Amino acid sequence: MKMNSTLNGNKMVFTEDMLNNYAQPLSATEDQQCQNAIRMVIDAIKPLGFSETRSAVERMYGESHAYYQELKSNYGSRKIKVFLQGSYANNTNVRTQSDVDIAVVEEDIFQTAYRSGVTDSNYGFVTASPRTKTFKDEVEDALKSKFGSDVERKNKSIKINGNTYRKDADGVPCRRHKDFRWDFGNDPNNYVGGIVIIADSGERIINYPEQHIKNGKEKNTATNFYYKKMVRIIKKMKYLMCEQGIDSADKVSSFALESLMWNIPNEKYLEFKDYRKVYMFDNLIEYLYSNQYNLATYKEANGIKDLCPTQEFMTNIKNFINDLRQFYGYR
Repeated sequence: MKMNSTLNGNKMVFTEDMLNNYAQPLSATEDQQCQNAIRMVIDAIKPLGFSETRSAVERMYGESHAYYQELKSNYGSRKIKVFLQGSYANNTNVRTQSDVDIAVVEEDIFQTAYRSGVTDSNYGFVTASPRTKTFKDEVEDALKSKFGSDVERKNKSIKINGNTYRKDADGVPCRRHKDFRWDFGNDPNNYVGGIVIIADSGERIINYPEQHIKNGKEKNTATNFYYKKMVRIIKKMKYLMCEQGIDSADKVSSFALESLMWNIPNEKYLEFKDYRKVYMFDNLIEYLYSNQYNLATYKEANGIKDLCPTQEFMTNIKNFINDLRQFYGYR
């Protein structure tokens, strides 16, 4: 059945059938393509001298699509963790999103953060000797050996063009980040774990994809599995608003919208659980609109980083919420 939205004054009018379509999760074919993508990255890295520590690629958390595998060196102490992150891993992608994000994490060499007065010596850590190649260079060479001209180096990642067998993939070589600022016993295992991406430009970006995946799974369960459905719908709204030339939609990322929805209390997702999704989504928009004063307290879906680190970021999200409220209508 063809489903078209219609303009009603300044609003776009949506039906329950349309929102049901937008809310659909990964298909079995897409899920298999994601597994194929991570499998091929793993197989590309193994010739560097690594073996898999598990018999098969596994899901990181329950029903999530965050497939992962851990590799260990055949000749030394090197360790690598490879896992899906982003919208496919969190099962919040919409059909206009195609790239699979695959983190390739160097575990044996890591970056640390300490509370004041604490140094590496308190934990018995030593500075790693420099290698002839960066980790990103190693991963790039390995991927090119397997995929040839399908590989393209980017500032923060390495692009692998897909085919009918696998999704387009962005391999993200990175290093483990260990935050010991809340450890007061000098315990080398008591840290908040993230990843640090070292871009070719020199920029260092610290992210927490594993916490994002875990938190999303827990939020989805607590909201009777409506959270991720609503995330897919708001992402679809963003793309539809872009098509209509609404400037604010271009200034917010899909990740920011997923995080925005993560901050809505669980009970708001359950108020209309016995009614249609068009009512539930409208209710969530109204909540965001009425609670914009709380944006400064909101966190990313990982629960660690601020959702609005700058005033400009906050203004962009406020503008999007206001425009979405004007854009969305239902029948």
